[in-house]
Amino acid sequence: MKRLFDFFCSAFGLMVLSPVILLVAILIRLKLGGPILFTQSRPGLNGKIFKMMKFRTMLDAQDKDGNLLPDEQRMTPFGTLLRATSLDELPGLLNVLKGDMSLVGPRPLLVQYLPLYSEEQARRHNVRPGITGWAQVNGRNAISWEEKFTLDIWYVDNQSLMLDFKILLLTVKKVFVREGISADGHVTIEPFKGNVNERSPK
Repeated sequence: MKRLFDFFCSAFGLMVLSPVILLVAILIRLKLGGPILFTQSRPGLNGKIFKMMKFRTMLDAQDKDGNLLPDEQRMTPFGTLLRATSLDELPGLLNVLKGDMSLVGPRPLLVQYLPLYSEEQARRHNVRPGITGWAQVNGRNAISWEEKFTLDIWYVDNQSLMLDFKILLLTVKKVFVREGISADGHVTIEPFKGNVNERSPK
């Protein structure tokens, strides 16, 4: 039922929101240049790697050695607006339509984090990753990694269509109040560096 719900809702969303998607794409091209989409490998269900799609929100500014500048130097007011309103997530509906993602589930994180998870934290990959999730409506990027993973695992153990409906409604509310968009001192959230209690002593 969840996959059927995801398929029809993402297809309907893409049709209804197509004018908005087109307008955002044009504005990104004018303000940030190309490419319009940001794609990145992320782990999905059972850790299977897929290409996640989002609208681009940063410039490709580089230093003299050709390395990308820090995120906070490449973010523009327009990109911040896209993230604050979650408009940058709209291409993710294509990932949902394809079956790479769900509307609701733990957010797909970076591939390099995979070996850093504890056995319990790795259970977040027992379900499809989501465009939004339980952690996103309970603090998003303003909570710690430990809190985020605890919320993700709670969702894995308690998932239901009724819970998904609740999370989707709460997501709409969060978009309007624009809470938890970034952690203190970071454009989004500080990188995950593993579990402190499980690191080897230096």
